[in-house]
Formats: sequence, structure tokens, C-alpha cells
Amino acid sequence: MCGRALLSHSEGSAAPSAGAPQRPRSRLRRRAGDLRSWWGAALGLLLLAGCADDVARPPRAGAAPDAALDGGVSDASLPDASLVDAAPADGAAVDDGGAADASADAGVVPGGARVRVVASNLTTGNFQAYEQPGIRILDGLDPDVALVQEMNHAGNSSDDLRSFVDLAFGPSFSYFREVGVQIPNGVVSRFPILAAGSWTDPQTSNRGFAWARIDIPGPKDLWAVSVHLLASSEKSRDLEATALVALVQAMVPAADYLVIGGDFNTGVRDEPCIVTLGAVVSTAGPDPVDTAGNPNTNAGRNKPYDRVLADGDLTPLQVPVALGGSIHASGLVLDTRVYTPLSDVAPALASDSAAPSMQHMAVVKDFLVPE
Repeated sequence: MCGRALLSHSEGSAAPSAGAPQRPRSRLRRRAGDLRSWWGAALGLLLLAGCADDVARPPRAGAAPDAALDGGVSDASLPDASLVDAAPADGAAVDDGGAADASADAGVVPGGARVRVVASNLTTGNFQAYEQPGIRILDGLDPDVALVQEMNHAGNSSDDLRSFVDLAFGPSFSYFREVGVQIPNGVVSRFPILAAGSWTDPQTSNRGFAWARIDIPGPKDLWAVSVHLLASSEKSRDLEATALVALVQAMVPAADYLVIGGDFNTGVRDEPCIVTLGAVVSTAGPDPVDTAGNPNTNAGRNKPYDRVLADGDLTPLQVPVALGGSIHASGLVLDTRVYTPLSDVAPALASDSAAPSMQHMAVVKDFLVPE
């Protein structure tokens, strides 16, 4: 872990549950089995990743060395860099008590530590909310960091949101969620969240760009940005991407890792917004696919809506995703209607990806970061 003291969250975030117990033993056994399968199948790739150079990149254009460290910076020179204002979900600043203990359940193997990132717009029903199908899928995928869209659950009280995180991830996880918007983005993390907030999306008022600075294992922090671009037009999405690139270049230290993920609502892989985002993240393939080789992520499985995109430092550290006895070389698009064996992602059910109003599939990438 990075050695800096844990900072208070910006508003709208929550620490692990008080006295959080460790994850159920069945999930620990599944993680151990995943690691054995993954290690055996990808030894060479892991060794290369474990030896990755830790030299910092050249600074991003305009990036301040420690911009937005306290999660409350609003740069007057960037009118779109405002933060959503709300009270912390549990009324307290974040500490690392539960999250630090939870790191024992992270995917630590020789050569580094696994960090699994999942893009999740898995809401169902009539209210764009997380119900049992989406919760089961997230539970089965066992993310370390989740980039969550439409982060609504039950009545959205602090207890409701804490319950969602406990059920889908575990009581030792922390989270940040936008507040005061209709379909908030959020970030959920097994590792301590040092700072978090929401940058303004200039094209819409019902969500922003939720970000969190996460103390993953090793000397570098991970900046995770959860996005939900507009479905209305390619032009709108490209304008959103242009604004996000400017924010990243101004706010994210060049030496840290960056991942941007979520629901991009893109109709094709090389849509202009993806080309634009190529200024700060790698957009080249190979892309995650399902067990039939299909990379598309909408319900009809014919459009590439959802993605996990990492920057130039993190992309070379991508490794195969191991679930149970299965290895997914370029990552995974999880469609429970076609995935076999479903025991790899228990407790997910075959019917979960076909639940009413389930419009997206989860996207999974694993990274092996040097410690």
C-alpha cells in the first residue's frame, strides 16, 4: 500500500461497515482456486508483468503533481471541474480499518497483486436500480474495483446503499456515489479510497464523471473514473469525452495509474468519443469477449456499449481473467445466458442477464500491479 495517510472523503462516500467481518469462506475458496488456475495458465505473462518498469510517464499536459488530493478541488480555470455536493453516506470520514483488512482477500500472487476492474451498468426493473440479478452478477465476478452506473438501490438511504455494497461486494468495501442526480455514477473499492468526487458532465445534469483515488498495492495510486455517456448522439458523447480528457489532464497526476470505464453507449468500437479518449487511455484491442467470442455488451449483443480502458502505464500490466477453472485471455464480457460453467460466477443465475430492463453486460479486466 502507498504510505500516505488516508484522507477524508469528499461528500457522498462511505467507509466499510463497522466491524466488517471477512468475506464468506466460500468466496475466499473461489478466489484461491481462481488464482491457482490463472497462475498455471499465464505464468509467462505474469512474470513479464511483475517486472514492469515503475518509471513515471512524462507529465500529462497541464497536470498538477498532486491535483485534487483532497477530493474537493474545483479549478476555477476549468468550469466543468466542479464537484457534486452532499453529506457522506454514513456521516463519517473514511478510514482504512476495514479496507486494509480486506486486502488480505485481494489477488496477491508472486510477481505482484491482482486488481480486477469491472464496469457495471447492471440495473433492472422499472427504476434503474440494482436488484438481485445485478447483485448476484457482481458477487460472482468478485471485483476489486467496480465502476458503477445508475447506482441506485431500494430507497437510496445510507443503509440501503451500504446494504447494496455489502451484498454485491462485501462489508469491507468502501464506495463513493454521486448524490443529487437521477442516475448517479459511483466507484466501489476493496482497497482504501484516498479521495473521491464528481466532475461535471457538461452535456447532462442527471449524472457526472465519478472519480476515486484508490490506494492499491504498490507505490502508485489508481484513479478510477466511472462514466455514463449520453445515448442521444455521437456528437454529444464526443463532447463529453473532450471534457473528460481535459479534466484528467488537469487533475490526475501523471505518475499514477488511470482507468476509465462504464457505459459509453457507443454504437461502434472506433466512435469519435473513443478516439478522443485515446489521449489519456489505451483504446486498442484485443477487447474482452464472452465465451462465444462476442465483444458486444448491450442486451442484444450487437453494440459495444461498455468498456474498461486503462492508461499507458496500466495497460501493459493487464493479465488474463481467471474465474473458477476458466481463463479469459483478453478479459471477459459476462452474459449469464451463454456463460459456462455458471459455477465459475456463483451465485449468478443463467436468467440474470435476461432480467427485465437489464440492458448491459458486465466487462471485466484484470491487472497485475508491482508491489
